[in-house]
Amino acid sequence: MEMYFCPLFSGSSGNALFCQYGSTRLIIDAGKPGRQMEDALRSIGVDPGTLAGVLITHEHSDHIHGAGVLARKYGLPLYATPGTWAAMEGKLGKVDGGLRREIQAGQDFYLGDLGVVPFPIPHDAADPVGFRLYGGNLSISTATDLGHFSEYVYGQIAGSDLVLLESNHDRDMLRANPHYNARLKARILGQYGHLSNESCAEALLKLIRSGTGTVLLGHLSGENNTPELARAVSTGALAREGIRAGRDIRLEVALRDRTGPVYVIRDKQGDGAAADPETGP
Repeated sequence: MEMYFCPLFSGSSGNALFCQYGSTRLIIDAGKPGRQMEDALRSIGVDPGTLAGVLITHEHSDHIHGAGVLARKYGLPLYATPGTWAAMEGKLGKVDGGLRREIQAGQDFYLGDLGVVPFPIPHDAADPVGFRLYGGNLSISTATDLGHFSEYVYGQIAGSDLVLLESNHDRDMLRANPHYNARLKARILGQYGHLSNESCAEALLKLIRSGTGTVLLGHLSGENNTPELARAVSTGALAREGIRAGRDIRLEVALRDRTGPVYVIRDKQGDGAAADPETGP
């Protein structure tokens, strides 16, 4: 069997990730307007009505903007922690009670063919979680909206075949940004804010040593980062350890405003897993 993963959008202006294993398709977050979400899914050959549901990481608008629309239009269940439900209910519009699914951090469950592991993350939201998804011997993880890369988060995602890892900002660009006040800068730089390029690179080295073969740098800030800078910081950190991106690990950037390729994760029957881009699941 194969797992399919696609960063539909990943950035400070909106986040949505697609995953499929077997006949089960889902998205993690729906942070763009409903029409954009539909267009992005159809661009990779996925009918939104075939989704099994939406996993919600937390209530910030760049993660839930289109969730209510998709739930109402396609009858999609929304899966979120109790704290996230309480914090986002007023932002979603009316959602039928039958589509409201409560999950708990640390309590695994199955959604069709996919095993879902929600785990708590250090972010300034009500009850935020990241997700590790299992399909057979394969797994992918999301690790964004992290104020810091804790040992706990590392333990939850270590050994994943593919990880979407936050590389949100360049610290110097953020500090010099004239549009951000001191309070906002402190929030982003704080222990419950967002992961910088440098902190991402440190986390990346740990993940490689755990056996992760593909890392997508994601949740980039539109004002305080660039794809080129995020990649350069991580590839530089790898090179200093004698690790070459493209040879020893697949390292790519998930873009803010463009749907990425579909990564196909295949079990190499004892030789680990590999993720290759394709046009659609």
